[in-house]
Amino acid sequence: MLETDFYLIKKLQEGDTTAFRQLVERHKDVSLSLACAILKDTGKAEDVLQEAFIKVYKKIDTFQFHAAFTTWLYRIVINTSYNALKKDKNRQRFSQETEEKLRAVEDIPIDKLKAADQKKYINMALNKLRPDEALVLRLFYLCELKISEITESTGFSTSKIKVDLSRGRSNLNFQLRQILGTEIDNLL
Repeated sequence: MLETDFYLIKKLQEGDTTAFRQLVERHKDVSLSLACAILKDTGKAEDVLQEAFIKVYKKIDTFQFHAAFTTWLYRIVINTSYNALKKDKNRQRFSQETEEKLRAVEDIPIDKLKAADQKKYINMALNKLRPDEALVLRLFYLCELKISEITESTGFSTSKIKVDLSRGRSNLNFQLRQILGTEIDNLL
């Protein structure tokens, strides 16, 4: 994947906008997940993602090829997400609708859930975590980044990442138990 990204970046730097579309397509899902981890709102995360990809497009000539493109991209997505979060200090963490949905799913047995439903409940639980914890968990498990790569992408210290991973795992487990009760054992 690294070689393909580098090839597309070189093509983009030469003016091939099709290469940019391919880069966006390859990395939009994980990038959106990272923005959602911070912002806890898909609509806002989509707006931030669009802004982040515009920044990537404008700054692609500054990409140095020293690290993976994803490290550079994730750093832009993360910084743009935190900037948006700072602008929106007064937003509610969860809407009334989300709280009602959480209460409604408490009695659903996990073994009857489809994979998409399992993903939904995991995302609901992740959305209840602190933004840093949710972000680090997604980078570590979803993106399969090493701690050193997470450090490079986020600017967090190694010790902060380890603490956030540990607390995040514990808090994720707690939130899933809150949502699903004892059925969580079937999910994990």
